[in-house]
Amino acid sequence: MYRRHFGLARFPFDDALPADRQFLSRDARETDARLDHLLQLRGIGLLTGEPGCGKTSACRRFATALQAAACPLAYVSLTTGSVLDAYQAIGWALGLEVPRYRAQAFRAIRAEVSRRAAERQPVSVLVVDEAHHLHSAVLEELRLLTSYRMDAERRLCLLLVGHDTLRRRLAMAAHESLRQRLVMRHRLRGLRPDELQPYLAHRLGHAGCERPLFDPAILADLHTAARGLPRAVNRLAHCACLAAAADQADTVGPEHLRTARRELRP
Repeated sequence: MYRRHFGLARFPFDDALPADRQFLSRDARETDARLDHLLQLRGIGLLTGEPGCGKTSACRRFATALQAAACPLAYVSLTTGSVLDAYQAIGWALGLEVPRYRAQAFRAIRAEVSRRAAERQPVSVLVVDEAHHLHSAVLEELRLLTSYRMDAERRLCLLLVGHDTLRRRLAMAAHESLRQRLVMRHRLRGLRPDELQPYLAHRLGHAGCERPLFDPAILADLHTAARGLPRAVNRLAHCACLAAAADQADTVGPEHLRTARRELRP
C-alpha cells in the first residue's frame, strides 16, 4: 500500500539488505574489525546481543569477507540437541558423510579440518548461531574441536553467536576452560540516537526514495521505542509508513508512530 503512495521501488524495511549494502553503524564497524581480528588469531570468539540487534547481519558480512579471503565456512544454527546432533550438523556443513557414533563423528570433523590445514588452505571457520540454546556438554565439545596438538596449532576458528544469556553462562565456573580460550568478545548494542536518521535514509534510498519521509520530530521517540534495535526500528517504521499512507500524508508524523506502537504492542 505505502509503496505506491510514496513511490517506492520496494518495501524498505521488510527484508535484510545484502551484506555489501548494509548500513554500517559505529557498532557494526567495530564488530567487523573484531571479527577480522578473530580470523587473524584463529581462535574462539563470542558475539552476543539482544534479539534484533544485528548479530545475523554481522554474520552475513563476516561470511562475505571469508568468501573474499577463500576461507572455508561452516555455518550452523544449533538448538537443544545432543553432542552427536551438533557433530552431524557441523559435519554436514563441512560436506562430510557423518558417522552415526559420537567419537567417530568427532574424529571425522577433526580429520577434515586437519586435511585442509595440511593442504595449506586458509583457516577453516565454524560459526555457531543461536548458541545460547546449546547444552553445556556441546559447548565443551566445541572447545575440544578447536584444540590441535595440545593447543600448539590453531586450525579451526570458532565463532559463537547468541543472546546475552550466553555471555552470562560462560561466566560460570563450569565453562572456565572455554572462557579462557576466548580471544574475542563483543556485545552488539544497535543504533545510537544520532544514527537513526542516516539509517532510515539509507533504507529508503535502497527503495528508490531520496527525500526524507520521517518527520525529524519523531526520531527520538522512534529510537526510544525501538531501543535502537534495527529489527524493531524496521517494524515500527514499516507500520508507521502504512499509517501515513492511510492518511494520505506526505510524511510520517507523530500520530503515525503512535499508531504503529499501538499495533505492535504485545
